[in-house]
Amino acid sequence: MRPYIELARLDKPIGIYLLLWPSLLGLLISGFNSNIGFKELFIVIIGSILVRSCGCVINDISDFKIDKLVKRTVGRPLASGAVTLQSAWRFFFLLSFLSLLILLLTNPFTVKISLFFALLIVLYPLTKRFFIAPQIILGITFGSGSIISYSLVSDTFTVSILLLYVGIIAWIVSFDTIYAFQDKEDDIKIGIKSTAILWGTNSIKICQSLQIFFYFMLTLVALINSFSFYFIITLIVLISLLFFQKKLINQGKFLEAFKINNWIGLVAVISFYFEIII
Repeated sequence: MRPYIELARLDKPIGIYLLLWPSLLGLLISGFNSNIGFKELFIVIIGSILVRSCGCVINDISDFKIDKLVKRTVGRPLASGAVTLQSAWRFFFLLSFLSLLILLLTNPFTVKISLFFALLIVLYPLTKRFFIAPQIILGITFGSGSIISYSLVSDTFTVSILLLYVGIIAWIVSFDTIYAFQDKEDDIKIGIKSTAILWGTNSIKICQSLQIFFYFMLTLVALINSFSFYFIITLIVLISLLFFQKKLINQGKFLEAFKINNWIGLVAVISFYFEIII
């Protein structure tokens, strides 16, 4: 089982968290106008685990030859030969089938949205070969968790959920660019595209600008929904995390800087939940 756990990155759950937090934010926004039940929460949590696992498996299937050339990824199950390509495909179809079963618990509107973004999940790994900024595609795809979770409760999109989605896209582009710093030299050699390469020496400044934009979108959502005075504390904590992330980047600790985004997402979710219950 170990190679399959690694193939789905279940041993590295931060990817699940970074998909779960945007999804929970979308669900919580729907809670300002409707009641959120255990069923919706269950779908979002299990769906985040399955979708992220599907994304990792299809990514490794697409990139296993490239992974053999990159120092950080050479030990991945497909690249190392611990899992065969045929077995990886079977595992992907199993995860996809389980994801579809979860979709059966939702409404037709959610199903349509989910299937559309499912296509982007499959196509995303290929964009790294021809699109100069694949992180944008990743942001659009994985940020859709906010819209999908929102659609579990409401079929009418509000300004709040649209602002949140745009902000989340910017946030994902930012932290995935930071993640891409680790492989920048290898990616240049083998011709893989990324915003870390595209933006060059301006990458860090742009990443920080995108995160500030995300905070700005959260603030607009807060104003529209009449959040309490306590949201200022949330902003102070988020800005502090941004400065700490910058410090780690300056030290060349890109993976640690990337992981800070887990706390950024968690703080935002706690803040939104607090506003619902008070």
